[in-house]
Amino acid sequence: MKITAFKNHFFDTLAGEYSTEEIGSFFNILAEDYLSLTRLDIALRPDRELSEKEIEVLTTALQRLKLHEPIQYITGHTEFFGLDLQVNRDVLIPRPETEELVEWMILDLTGKKVEILDIGTGSGCIAIALAKNLPEAKVTAVDISPEALAVAKSNARKHEAGVNFLQLDILATQRFSQDFDVIVSNPPYVRELEKEHMQRNVLEHEPKTALYVKDEDPLLFYNKITTLAAENLPPGGKLFFEINQYLGKETETLLQKKNFQTTLKKDIFGAERMLKGVKA
Repeated sequence: MKITAFKNHFFDTLAGEYSTEEIGSFFNILAEDYLSLTRLDIALRPDRELSEKEIEVLTTALQRLKLHEPIQYITGHTEFFGLDLQVNRDVLIPRPETEELVEWMILDLTGKKVEILDIGTGSGCIAIALAKNLPEAKVTAVDISPEALAVAKSNARKHEAGVNFLQLDILATQRFSQDFDVIVSNPPYVRELEKEHMQRNVLEHEPKTALYVKDEDPLLFYNKITTLAAENLPPGGKLFFEINQYLGKETETLLQKKNFQTTLKKDIFGAERMLKGVKA
């Protein structure tokens, strides 16, 4: 089969499931990953014959897309803050708004010798980006999931990032074994009531324990982490959160009640998505 014939089959199969632009993007990503062909290569060589093996891997990817599996899980990697990171169904796919949180932290912490703790590290995206961009900082990252930690450690090795990884259930933690200057977390914050507004690729495929909290206690993780931060951070110590855009004021009030001076920051889409607290 020629590549143009498979491309037509690819578009026909996914029509009605995704927009034409998304389908085109998926095809180009897979062609580059599996065939080492750019969009220009395909345009210049429309009659290139696909091997049986190439048709097999592309068809498998197509079937997974039909089930709305994220393209990042299909290819096994994604880009975050200029880093190519391994991802699978054991970890969340890093989002652009998390890159904004990392950028905010780097601007705030550049040149400072600080001990940083990343809580709920997942793929390790935040911890690794910080370690690569803040060479004077020491970074520790924790997660409850051993499978997620395996992915994070693999990513850190690939990028030669000096991050200390530990398995930890933050909700069962009473005090950290060491003090930190900065704590960052992108914890679960999606309420059950918000599920109806989410896309199938997230609802059906990304790890639920990293996403959802009960409607009656949506700030569970923020409350716990802030309580620990109030005990472990020194005066002037900093707490950075990615937050639920619908609960910005509530999360900010929680930090203020625990003696933190706060700054609520919007992302590029105008949503209240980031929060910094400085211990008074």
